[in-house]
Amino acid sequence: MSTTTTVETISKPNIGVFTNPEHKLWIEESKPNLDSVKKSKGEDLPEGYVTVAIKSTGICGSDIHFWHAGAIGPMVVTDNHILGHESAGVVLATHPSVSHLKPGDRVAIEPGLICNECEQCLTGRYNGCEKMQFLSTPPVDGLLRRYVNHPAIWCHKIGDMTYENGALLEPLSVALAGMERSGVSLGDSVLICGAGPIGLITLLCCQAAGACPIVITDVDEGRLKYAARLCPRAKTYKVNTSLQSTECADEIIKAANGIKPAVALECTGVESSVANAIYSVKFGGKVFVIGVGKPNMTVPFMRLSTQEIDLQFQYRYANTWPRAIRLVQDGVIDMHQLVTHRFDIEDAVKAFETAGDVKSGAIKVQIQSEVDS
Repeated sequence: MSTTTTVETISKPNIGVFTNPEHKLWIEESKPNLDSVKKSKGEDLPEGYVTVAIKSTGICGSDIHFWHAGAIGPMVVTDNHILGHESAGVVLATHPSVSHLKPGDRVAIEPGLICNECEQCLTGRYNGCEKMQFLSTPPVDGLLRRYVNHPAIWCHKIGDMTYENGALLEPLSVALAGMERSGVSLGDSVLICGAGPIGLITLLCCQAAGACPIVITDVDEGRLKYAARLCPRAKTYKVNTSLQSTECADEIIKAANGIKPAVALECTGVESSVANAIYSVKFGGKVFVIGVGKPNMTVPFMRLSTQEIDLQFQYRYANTWPRAIRLVQDGVIDMHQLVTHRFDIEDAVKAFETAGDVKSGAIKVQIQSEVDS
């Protein structure tokens, strides 16, 4: 990997993108303040920490959900709250205890802070840390700021990778965790439910893994056309919401030339889509749910039982970032087409309105920031 470094001149104040329980969205000054960032040589940082100037941050569906709904399951916005967890930037200062990073290093930020003491952490499944502090999940503020202080161990060097691609490493990590735990392998027939950013990145991963045939579904024709451009050999199916799940499954199997999926990767979390996947997969197949859904839902239990279908779930990721960086650096996964809209951080409200508008045609909206005027 290239050891590209970037020298930054700092003059702009730190601002963040906030929401609250009243579902307002606004920009205001945030911590750490400009004066502390400009004066810092690193000694005043907590041990093991670095200061990063955030350059690109993607808007995730969860950010939109916290803004619009104020909660995802038990995670509730109860006060003013900073959004964002898909970020990359450049190191400005390092604590003296940090030896592997230096000012000017370009990094992608892994947003989960763990305890390193519980069973999940000690066995390598730190995404299940009992004391996890995941930036942007209430009450922990997120990364949609101009400057942040963050543990160096969770700042991954990206060399000369673009900041846009660095910010996309977070959703790529979600897809890679799903690929690993679902066991998709060369020649597997795969169904991907949902052609949003996670579904499309999962499509790129399945293509790279040699899955075939691949069928991807969505309710939006525009997103399916986008999927077809990303992976021309993938088959697309526009979900007809007036059909029963059994009927949708018949159409999905028909799109795959009669081949039932061995694995369905469900990227929406929508109850009807989960049911479509369950009715589509073959005997002994697997439905792997990546998407986030409502707290309770009904599933076709006897279909799962009589067909010996495994229903499995995912929560975030662990140990994926080094692999994600290699895949992008070596050109195995090319995500540059996914960023359809770019906004300056001062225009973050417009960025969120675009990301939340299904008619905008947005796939991935990124917010970009400069630190010098």
